[in-house]
Amino acid sequence: MAWSQDEERMLAQIEQHLVDDDPRLVARLESFNERVRRSEARSTGQSGPKRGPRRSTVIILISWVLIATLVATLLIMVLRHEAAAAMALSTMF
Repeated sequence: MAWSQDEERMLAQIEQHLVDDDPRLVARLESFNERVRRSEARSTGQSGPKRGPRRSTVIILISWVLIATLVATLLIMVLRHEAAAAMALSTMF
């Protein structure tokens, strides 16, 4: 349903009063509207250039790889130490 001319005029007046009274609110609302537009564009597949993964995601991924490498290295060292200890025991008796 379309707005009547009187309603449109009143809304324009309210908007102008808000712009005059609180420019910070206007800036926040414009920022919010821009984020909503970008989010909607992304969800419909109309986004511009594709971004790579966020830096925090890359850091977390690298951290997990390093932790997994450390655990694997420690496991290999323990298994080799146990094998060497078992071999030493078998040669002693």
